[in-house]
Amino acid sequence: MLSRATYLRQVPNPTSFPRITLRLSSIQHFGTVRTKLHKRTMVTSSKIQLSPSQQPELYLPGISSETADTASELLQENHEKHHIFFRQDGFHNHIVHHLLTIFALNASPPTLKRQYDLNAIYQRPPSTLDTTIVKDMHLPDRYKTYLGNQKYYNDFLVFFQDEIEKKGWENVLNEYVFKGDDRADDMLVRMFAGFLHPIIHLGFGIEFQQPAIMAEALAQAAVHDAWIGALFYGCEKAAKANSLDRRPTKTLVQLLDEIRADEKLSTAAHWDDGNKIRDGILKRAPEEMIKYASQYLVPEGQLEEKTAEMINAAVYYTGSAQHPPNQVKFDFYYMHCVNASIFFSSFLKQSWLSSANKIRLLEWKVRIDLAMYASRRSPRLNPSEITNYRSKRDSNWTEIFERVKEFEDDGHASKLVRALANGEKACKKFEDKEGFVIKGDMWRLLGNMVIDSVEEGEPVWVRSAGFEEAWEKVPERETARL
Repeated sequence: MLSRATYLRQVPNPTSFPRITLRLSSIQHFGTVRTKLHKRTMVTSSKIQLSPSQQPELYLPGISSETADTASELLQENHEKHHIFFRQDGFHNHIVHHLLTIFALNASPPTLKRQYDLNAIYQRPPSTLDTTIVKDMHLPDRYKTYLGNQKYYNDFLVFFQDEIEKKGWENVLNEYVFKGDDRADDMLVRMFAGFLHPIIHLGFGIEFQQPAIMAEALAQAAVHDAWIGALFYGCEKAAKANSLDRRPTKTLVQLLDEIRADEKLSTAAHWDDGNKIRDGILKRAPEEMIKYASQYLVPEGQLEEKTAEMINAAVYYTGSAQHPPNQVKFDFYYMHCVNASIFFSSFLKQSWLSSANKIRLLEWKVRIDLAMYASRRSPRLNPSEITNYRSKRDSNWTEIFERVKEFEDDGHASKLVRALANGEKACKKFEDKEGFVIKGDMWRLLGNMVIDSVEEGEPVWVRSAGFEEAWEKVPERETARL
């Protein structure tokens, strides 16, 4: 056996480059995009290289070559020196998420390095690579025997790097995640495991056109479990039986209200459940959860609007699930549903991904969002918590971005802020439609709520906002804030 770094040095560089698509469009609030084309740099299945000319889904203009190079070097170091989990019990390494988010928000090289150093100190090294296992994974019947076990993460990483090098990342994603056969469906399920971390990681890889990060995401998904598949498959079966014309009749907001009103479902999760979806919702009220979640369907031709509705609803229940008189805090689990939402704007633009797969991907996202809401005891949602919010600093978006780039955490806050800014852009043209609660200046107010709440100090997040126990250590708010 040999180390992964030694193995990678033995792999020849591929001779082709991935296709990079540049969109020449305007981004509301954040200036116009850069139209100057820079020299294309080497990007491979094991080499990360960002460019100042890249245009992710939401970014600030003026990113320098020095910033791109610094971010690339730090991401490469993380790729080679750190495991995808920093603890044996599955706590995720968020360095990729954090650095790419603040890179898009034009963080300075010193800020990138400081934030990297802050989170690198507790990472663990990758485990030893076994090349015989990598070879064994190329046999379909053997491949599946390694799934769901994090000790094979590095083996899966090299396996997917090899596959991307040979076939191209678009073909690998279509084969291993979106093909629709048993192997791909199993992998798609695992993409939504671990509170959406694999699909978030994949989203970053696609948004920033980095095959090495896509390989990390595939390997990460492969070592997660697949129990959440019971929800997705159950919903697809129920939807097929109950809505042959695939015509949705309810908005997501209506479904959230019905979930809260269903006493069996809204109380199915218990405070002491190890995992409140698995041990609460899917154990004590699976039929009820499937009944509601299966009612959300995406008709052909409405992908953009339905993506916007998904974003709006996730932000609505994440932002308005407050608990006065306690300080404003955002639920840690709900926040992941918002943080993942930005990538669905990016998925819409991928020409290699079929319309049918975009629809399925979005429907699964909505269904796990609804399950997530129910799993935290379906808290009462009060949008006046947003509309009446008064920040001491009352920052505009530029100021919010500056504050969150400097905030020292593992990247959750900056991801949430960038996802909110993207939500404003994605939802603007649909604001007058039914089911869009978040609109107008509510987006900026939410940005202020996020940065104010994390700067207030511990607890930075509230965990499981519908439970009274979750708020016991959250101080009371100052009356001037509302």
